[in-house]
Amino acid sequence: MDSSDVQRKKIAVIGGGLVGSLNACFLAKRNFQVDVYEAREDIRVAKAACGRSINLALSYRGREALKAIGLEDQVVAQGVPMRARMIHSLSGRKSAIPYGMKSQYILSISRENLNKDLLTAAEKYPNTKVYFGHRLLKCNPEKGTITVLGSDKVPKDVTCDLIIGCDGAYSTVRAHLMKKPRFDYSQQYIPHGYMELTIPSKDGDDKSFTCTLFMPFEEFEKLQTSQDVLDFFYKRFPDAVPLIGEQNLTRDFFLLPAQPMISVKCSPFHFKLCCVLMGDAAHAIVPFFGQGMNAGFEDCLVFDELLDKFNDDLSICLPEFSRLRIPDDHAILDLSMYNYIEMRAHVNSRWFIFQKNVERFLHAIMPSTFIPLYTMVTFSRMRYHEALLRWHWQKKASEEMKPLTWNVCLPNAMGTQEEARSTKEAKEVGDKQRIPFLWSTDSHWYYLPAYELHVTETPELLEKTMGLGH
Repeated sequence: MDSSDVQRKKIAVIGGGLVGSLNACFLAKRNFQVDVYEAREDIRVAKAACGRSINLALSYRGREALKAIGLEDQVVAQGVPMRARMIHSLSGRKSAIPYGMKSQYILSISRENLNKDLLTAAEKYPNTKVYFGHRLLKCNPEKGTITVLGSDKVPKDVTCDLIIGCDGAYSTVRAHLMKKPRFDYSQQYIPHGYMELTIPSKDGDDKSFTCTLFMPFEEFEKLQTSQDVLDFFYKRFPDAVPLIGEQNLTRDFFLLPAQPMISVKCSPFHFKLCCVLMGDAAHAIVPFFGQGMNAGFEDCLVFDELLDKFNDDLSICLPEFSRLRIPDDHAILDLSMYNYIEMRAHVNSRWFIFQKNVERFLHAIMPSTFIPLYTMVTFSRMRYHEALLRWHWQKKASEEMKPLTWNVCLPNAMGTQEEARSTKEAKEVGDKQRIPFLWSTDSHWYYLPAYELHVTETPELLEKTMGLGH
């Protein structure tokens, strides 16, 4: 396909959020005519909206996508490195769980600032136009047309060669594809909702923290007054209250209602040769693996790599994109759901922390053989479904090998060691509990069953390596 043919191709990107604006940059670099239609007003001039955004954690996959359009250094310079998860127990004990090796970290990123940077980068291309305040009304992929409604309230028909739906978890483009034969779709809401709170900066410096409270909706509904909120926080997250401040806490808590979290799967991601879904429109993910944005950015990167490989031939690239990304994006959806259970019910147990230390030790002595799941997902571009398969294999292999004997006793949440009927039963107590937890930019507050861990006959080397020695 020659360059003049590419220049004649017109692509309509529906949604000017993170994935849509990044996609516009990739496509504009390839000399396509790119029109972005965003229902909201321009966030660069609009009054900032608060309370509906979950903290962003930028990791390797997302950084690789930003590097490809020349924005990695600019974005990374604005981020805050996060090297470990800090667990706060009710007793005041703090336990750090490193995300990876000493040199590895993820970055806390402002969603608003990142979106602004991507929009500005997209508009620097003369072949890109962003239409703010334009809502998609209709989508007719077969005819290559969309109908949008702008500020003048007059519907406008637009013709294009390719429609890319980047319009989020409640995608209008996807809603139109759901009417097509052989388009599969499923969704799941989890019992927890989320609410953003803020730890203000001290001494006027610009070092505030955004926290996210995750809790079952029925628990949110029980907190009707400011005193209810304070009593709840002093009981569940006592060390968070002085950091947030009582006045800020009660104000922010009632600012907006708790928001739902949805997981969406669909297949295929493309329709014929005229429409494709990316980001949350294709695979909305619960936030507990920190991969929603990174998976969406990797969608854009993979599509760009396919355009390179097949010389911009959309007739090959679109079906190949679905073939490659569906198993990967479905895998990270499943892993995020798994992490939801892990963070909700296990992360504050000493058994869980012990297991993480074992993983780190095995990775240190067998780096090419044993790779922790989090490392595969967060610090590499190993395909998500391959990471999932390898994780299952590693778990099976470690169980079958059993090179060491660990005598472990986990009492249930309410009793003593003698009252614990079995390790399995004790762990099930935690599994069944739907506990609130507070998630900060670099710290996590959890109220969870306080399991006791007893390890005997532990080799001295492992005691020293994992910090289990007395």
